[in-house]
Amino acid sequence: MRAEGLEPPSLAAPDPKPGVSASFTTPALGRALYEPLSGAAPGRAGNVARAMAEADVVIEHPNRDKASSKLTKVIVVVLLLVSAAMVLIVTVGGWGALEGAKLLQLAYVVLYIACAAYIMRWKRGLLPVVAALAIVLAIFAAVSAPAWFDRDKAGLAQPPLDSDVLGLVCALLVPVQVLLIAFAMRAFQQRWNVEVERPRDDGPDAQPVAPVRGGRPQPA
Repeated sequence: MRAEGLEPPSLAAPDPKPGVSASFTTPALGRALYEPLSGAAPGRAGNVARAMAEADVVIEHPNRDKASSKLTKVIVVVLLLVSAAMVLIVTVGGWGALEGAKLLQLAYVVLYIACAAYIMRWKRGLLPVVAALAIVLAIFAAVSAPAWFDRDKAGLAQPPLDSDVLGLVCALLVPVQVLLIAFAMRAFQQRWNVEVERPRDDGPDAQPVAPVRGGRPQPA
């Protein structure tokens, strides 16, 4: 016989700690993955919900599909390339007579071509930069045109290209820059950056879905 009182008493199992599963010693997966603490930044739960939401929606830019936006974008790109070509003509044609402005004019050519390439990809943020550059170039061209016309006199060294031609190019560069400023501001007002989300499997007429923040869908 086993004597009573020699066996140690059985201790009751302690209550599980908050955030710990009742049957395991690891944190409860349900709470850790899908119930982020209130007031804290969303962790894995927010990431999982956001990934699921992004997989089910398609981001569209409705303002880019408009014919007016496409036409304005093409006009801005063409004006940038034409302006770059005109500045290059003045730079190369008047290379021997230019005083300290060669690097600045070459920089304008490079900047205009780069801006045209990015704006062709709907980079709306460059449009105000283009307008500012066009204002400065228009001022330079307006000042340079009379100076080129005045060089067509006896006793002055002539540049590789005729001075009258260079003066005419500078004079034409002014209205081109005015048009570039106007169309760049018009394109900026068209809001190319607006995004709309729709379900992936639905057509383009489907209603936009509500954005997901903090792991929970928000009201539209």
